[in-house]
Amino acid sequence: QVQLVESGGGLVQAGGSLRLSCAASGRTSSTYIMAWFRQAPGKEREFVAAINWSSGSTHYADSVQGRFTISRDNAKNTGFLQMNGLKSEDTAVYYCAGYYGMAVLATPSRYVYWGQGTQVTVSS
Repeated sequence: QVQLVESGGGLVQAGGSLRLSCAASGRTSSTYIMAWFRQAPGKEREFVAAINWSSGSTHYADSVQGRFTISRDNAKNTGFLQMNGLKSEDTAVYYCAGYYGMAVLATPSRYVYWGQGTQVTVSS
């Protein structure tokens, strides 16, 4: 059982930056995919970015490509989402998710493990 704990959310002005962290405990294999999703009020949960923990390959939603960077630190068993050039439309609760596999997927239902979420609010 993998437990995920997000941190790093907060209030930031448009154009600013935030770095989210996702601490993963209980992970037993490097054949693991970590992703970030977000959900704004009244909207469905949407894919943001994902990373193959073993190879480091990444995949991004078009809306964040070039602004957000997903990464992981194997030694600390922690994943990150660096968010630059934030826009008001990035305001949402951000969730870390994971599953054991090799495919970097954008579908929430494929992810087994979820964190509790962290609020990101971008003021315009």
